[in-house]
Amino acid sequence: MQKIPTNSVGSPARAELPLDLTGQHITAGASSAHRLYQALCEMIVAGLVKPGEPLPPSRTLAKQTGFRRNAIVTAYERLIADGFADATVGSGTFVAARIPARAVEPRKPKAVVETPGQGAFSLGCTHIDERAVQRFRAFVGRRMRAFGAEHLHYGDPRGSRELRAAIADHLLSARGLRCDPDQIMLTSGTLHALRIVLSAILKPNDQVWCEDPGYPAARNTIAHCGYRAVSVPVDEYGMRVARGRAAAPSARAAYVTPSHQFPLGVQMSMPRRLELLDWARQAGAFVLEDDYDSEFRYDGAPLMSLAGIDHLQRVIYLGTFAKTLFPGLRIGYCALPERLISDVTAARAALDRFPGTLMEGAVADMLNSGAFAANLKRVRKLYREARDALAETLEAASDGVLTVPVPSQGLHLVARFAPSVDPSVAAEAKRTAGAEGWLLADTYSRARPLPGFVLGFSGHAVPKLVASAERLARESRAALRVRNKSARRA
Repeated sequence: MQKIPTNSVGSPARAELPLDLTGQHITAGASSAHRLYQALCEMIVAGLVKPGEPLPPSRTLAKQTGFRRNAIVTAYERLIADGFADATVGSGTFVAARIPARAVEPRKPKAVVETPGQGAFSLGCTHIDERAVQRFRAFVGRRMRAFGAEHLHYGDPRGSRELRAAIADHLLSARGLRCDPDQIMLTSGTLHALRIVLSAILKPNDQVWCEDPGYPAARNTIAHCGYRAVSVPVDEYGMRVARGRAAAPSARAAYVTPSHQFPLGVQMSMPRRLELLDWARQAGAFVLEDDYDSEFRYDGAPLMSLAGIDHLQRVIYLGTFAKTLFPGLRIGYCALPERLISDVTAARAALDRFPGTLMEGAVADMLNSGAFAANLKRVRKLYREARDALAETLEAASDGVLTVPVPSQGLHLVARFAPSVDPSVAAEAKRTAGAEGWLLADTYSRARPLPGFVLGFSGHAVPKLVASAERLARESRAALRVRNKSARRA
């Protein structure tokens, strides 16, 4: 151990040091030596003792602090090792002539990260039936009790075959999509799948058709990954393929929501679907079908998926359990054309190796046991009731100011002003009502935005939805009156 010199009795060292042994710089529960070291450092960097000034002998500091001498010696040794003090045998221990710079005080980050709201009209909220929760807990517990070697090493980049097989069965029965489990890849969600797939099939700056209006998060993901999102208008029949051909004939992919267009809710007509598939075959491009809420159809059987029509030749199917179970599960999936399995699997392995394994077995149990289907049946009834209550309230309370088409599928609806109304009226009404949800105008990229709201109804209590709808309708009427008065004055 290095010998720490003790200042002589006649040295000009301070008899008492301005030590703070209880401040925020002190680690609670730390040893005496560590706390003393922290107090000495704070004192030195604060300039309460000057460079070159001697420190008290260990006996003197022991009397001042009540610590044992070995704690004082240990603290001094660390001060010297870290450059805060120098020691000379026969002379004593002194504050270093040059001390390390003061560590930057922790500051609150300036960046504001907005987290999604959870109030009425928030999108992405779900409900899971208590019986389904109990079954899921039981499945998770059983899987944990049978904890196996598959969790102790890196696995298949596509995820467990058991869950992929269960998903393949579900897609065949629910969406008319026949595929082998080897064509399924598990992901942490739709955007994750989008990122992986695009990295495998595109090159930087390749063009991707995107619906306008459309899902902003998908458009942002495409742009963030270095591809060019090309806005293609949507009408009552879905994406206008001819406009896409004219705007970007060399595009290599198209991202669409054909079963329930986000946000407008229209279903892509069969002629448009066939036109889109013809383009993909002719251009050697791929169509990414985001089937985000097809399980929640309230009138009639679900429409066949685009991938089912195409037999997974040029269509890549994207699905998720975020809405059918709960977002915190973070499990989604994609179904791939056979020709893309190797490339997309390699892209997945390069991006994040493979998906988490702990929840896969429990989700497979939910699908295989019938608990998943039973939960869907129960929550579908709840969501239908919420949809109807929200639409009826908005129509009645707005006195005709808002038009609210009742969607036959999905977890949100659109409430619109007349097309001639400026979108700022909707923004003002949303602000004064303190409403969650989205402005319809925020989903547009290039097309002229329509004024209105995108309002989620899933996962929200009906009384809360009704009260919020009445408030939003009232503020919508008020905002429109103010705008009309201003227009008359002008």
